[in-house]
Amino acid sequence: MQKLRIDLVSDVACPWCAIGYRRLEQALEMLEGEIDVELVWQPFELNPDMSPEGEPILEHLCRKYGQDAASVEQTQHEMMELAEELGLNFRGARERRAHNTFDAHRVLAWAAEQNRETPLQLALFDAYFGEAKRPADPVVLREKAIEVGLDGDDAEAIARSDRYADEVRAAERRFMEAGVTAVPGFILDGRYLISGAQPADVLVDSLRQVAKENANSIPKPPEDKVS
Repeated sequence: MQKLRIDLVSDVACPWCAIGYRRLEQALEMLEGEIDVELVWQPFELNPDMSPEGEPILEHLCRKYGQDAASVEQTQHEMMELAEELGLNFRGARERRAHNTFDAHRVLAWAAEQNRETPLQLALFDAYFGEAKRPADPVVLREKAIEVGLDGDDAEAIARSDRYADEVRAAERRFMEAGVTAVPGFILDGRYLISGAQPADVLVDSLRQVAKENANSIPKPPEDKVS
């Protein structure tokens, strides 16, 4: 079975990152038995300069994209329908506020050391889009850490400190320098970037192509010589 690494550059405040991950899950189910994937989440901040209190999401999106409220509402409605079709909880999406997520990324870096980053990522997606909670709130991080089997006290303490700040900043810089300017970004084996929440079949084709290239690049063992 071919092994392949995927670096998934993502923000817990990005709805398309949640959708993109669910489509990746679908792709991996289709590839079961063909490719063994190592998934590594990488940090990205949609709103690095956002004030602590945040901003109502519709107001924020109208200003950010220069669109009227009706257009933004329609886009959000379509996004929520798609998320529901994929089994995601986006019931609180309209009530959420735009927030900075740096503290959440620091706690996620800690969770990664315990092989619990994916469950915590998914729990934070649910907190933000399903429950309209602030994903970088130390209390929310404590609650969600406990939900996925992590130590809640440790999660809250990290959120209230500056631990893992250097590691998160370094990772953000590394992937921005690699060309990731929007999320989700799927980097396959450190070589190929797939931008956006692509459909599962597109991901399947891309993963198969990279796995094929990897297989073809493996040198063949020397043939036995008969004396």
